[in-house]
Amino acid sequence: MLCAAVLLGAPEVSAQSFPLTSAEVADSAALARSMPRVAAEVLATYEDADRPRFLDNLFRLQILTGKYPEAAASLEELRSLRRDPPPQTRARYVQYEIFVRARNLAASSGRPFAETFVESFRDRFAELDDRTAAIAARAILLSPRTVAGDLRWATPDQTGKTTVSLEEALTLLRVYQAVESYRGFAGLAEALVAEDDARRYAIEPNVSVQTTDGATVCAIVVRPRAAQVPLPALLQFTIYADSIASMREALLAAANGYVGVTGHTRGKACSPDVPVPYVHDGADAAALIDWIAAQPWSDGRVGMYGGSYSGFTAWAAAKHMPAALKAIMVGAPVAPGIDVPMEGNVFWNFVYPWPFYTTNNRWLDTATYNDNARWNRLYQEWYRNGRSYRELEAIDGTPNPVFAEWLAHPTVDDYWRAMVPQGEEYTRITIPVLQTAGYFFGGPGAAVHYFQEHTRHNPQANHYLVVGPYDHFQAQRGVVTALGDTATYFAGYEIDPVARIDIVADLRFQWFDYALNGGPKPALLSDRVNYQVMGENVWRSAPSTAAMSDDRLRLYFHSARDGTRYTLSGAPAASDSFISHTVDLADRSDAEAGFFGGLVAAAIDTSNAITLVSEPLPHAVEASGLLSGHLELISNKRDFDFTITPYEWTADGQYFQLPPYTARASHVGSVHERRLLTPEQPERLDFEGSIRMMSRRLSAGSRIVIVLSIVKNPGQQLNYGTGGDVSDESMADAGEPLSIRWLAGSFVDLPVRR
Repeated sequence: MLCAAVLLGAPEVSAQSFPLTSAEVADSAALARSMPRVAAEVLATYEDADRPRFLDNLFRLQILTGKYPEAAASLEELRSLRRDPPPQTRARYVQYEIFVRARNLAASSGRPFAETFVESFRDRFAELDDRTAAIAARAILLSPRTVAGDLRWATPDQTGKTTVSLEEALTLLRVYQAVESYRGFAGLAEALVAEDDARRYAIEPNVSVQTTDGATVCAIVVRPRAAQVPLPALLQFTIYADSIASMREALLAAANGYVGVTGHTRGKACSPDVPVPYVHDGADAAALIDWIAAQPWSDGRVGMYGGSYSGFTAWAAAKHMPAALKAIMVGAPVAPGIDVPMEGNVFWNFVYPWPFYTTNNRWLDTATYNDNARWNRLYQEWYRNGRSYRELEAIDGTPNPVFAEWLAHPTVDDYWRAMVPQGEEYTRITIPVLQTAGYFFGGPGAAVHYFQEHTRHNPQANHYLVVGPYDHFQAQRGVVTALGDTATYFAGYEIDPVARIDIVADLRFQWFDYALNGGPKPALLSDRVNYQVMGENVWRSAPSTAAMSDDRLRLYFHSARDGTRYTLSGAPAASDSFISHTVDLADRSDAEAGFFGGLVAAAIDTSNAITLVSEPLPHAVEASGLLSGHLELISNKRDFDFTITPYEWTADGQYFQLPPYTARASHVGSVHERRLLTPEQPERLDFEGSIRMMSRRLSAGSRIVIVLSIVKNPGQQLNYGTGGDVSDESMADAGEPLSIRWLAGSFVDLPVRR
């Protein structure tokens, strides 16, 4: 269980404790009975010299103990402490202000709460400007179930305990208060938000637009009623057809002075066509952009934004470069064939359910997608029984034609290349581009890939990259949730304060104001590459990814052992030395050996791996850039898949994971062409990461640990090394164990800035 402060900043509070047993935490009904008691006990003694933080906790304690007049006073004082706050700060507590006022009105007037909530909502929203109202509406429309999801992060590990600390209690209580408040006004806000939206905006929820090949895409168009002249439009083009989220995105753009358009890919929302991920999206987005530019409310300029899939669609549109497309901002964008559904030509199992999620109906098949028991069963059965990867859909019992089509293209061939810009097509992309990315767990998407390709083919590209300690979702929105909470921890790592940004509120609209309207360039964009150095609490900038470092820390593989670990050294090993690495590809004893220790952990996964460790670093050094290296080896098979994961092993025994590199040996050097190995002959593989970059201050006394593992687990495609199509291989092809000799010339290069 993660620590109680994983989502919210841990307050500096005294070391008090309060009764709360493991049984109370484990049972939701018991927890519901316990929370008012714990809240009352905390309220009786809680003090904090930081007044805003004190009030933030105080009003929640007062709500949980039914002291609504006092909670209203605390919220009012909290609001008075702000000095010219931005919209996201003004919106921070609006839903609770409405809730508390409605409770007080109901108590004083005897009227039903549902009636007083309407009055309270209308009065409060009438005071809000468009930007603040858009953010507040997004928050108040969250479902209690979504808010309750935070409880799993806030619940402390109470195993064998009978008390919680004050810090843990406050974190648990604030999330529980949010859940209870949202349950209290569940179902009351939707019609009121729609009423307020209609007052501010002209909304067209189902606009059908014809594509060049006769298909239909469905769009939501939102225009500010106060606009007196045609405006530029901001477009998100997405396969994720969600009636609430899609509308809120368009409304948020309109609240910031643009025409907001959410376009859905063909077959989604009001489109009668068949959903087909990726294939048609570039041409369809270009057709929608042309349509937008021809509308009387448009000034002829369109900016595209989005994250993940809708980050891909912006690049897909840029492949066609419609004349009206004038700027792009995307976060963690997908590059089909590069990072999804495969990385380094190795397929990921987690994308298998995704086609059902996005193509089973015109909206989203959430029930199927979230059936984790079904998918875990599928992956375990496939792995344990050793059937071919292509048989996943036969094992599952439901056809998955989209995934089958992907498997038919194991290299980045014309099928994948037709989806996003290639080669000289990047030279035509002269518009301003901003991408945001993260270092971890799919965080980058393919932002680094797009940046490298764009600047390589167009050295004058007007392209900026912002990269920080984020995962896939944080790379799109920053570390601020829809409730306005700021994450300070991520997978055990305490995020540096300068990296705790709200990408949507702090960067998206400033970027488009700059790119489309001549406003000031966002201050964070000092150069093309802007990256947060973990552990130094600073942002740095460089003109390229290569310029992030001015040196390299080259670490050679040595066969000398310290227990089970081999040695990394700055000097080459003796030419006749090697490290033996054997993996039985038919072994399934590891079927349930899942391991995830977080970014910071006392132990690391070394399954199917060799582990190498360096001497302690004599001085602190900044590691920034892309991992690269050179592998010399002799293998008994024609192919294998591998991952190289670097760690900082600190002097106090903690491992900090740096971004890994994954590849199919036969595709190192080219994702487009496969070059099989010659068994029992020396091979050389030169590699450089193209997806995940790193930036971290490595402390003096830390060691570098490299875990070089063979990909063999229930979560990824399994390469048995025959040289045939990996999707057709099965355990019958395993043969003798994979045997690799890593030769003396092998090394990794850690990019460093002295």
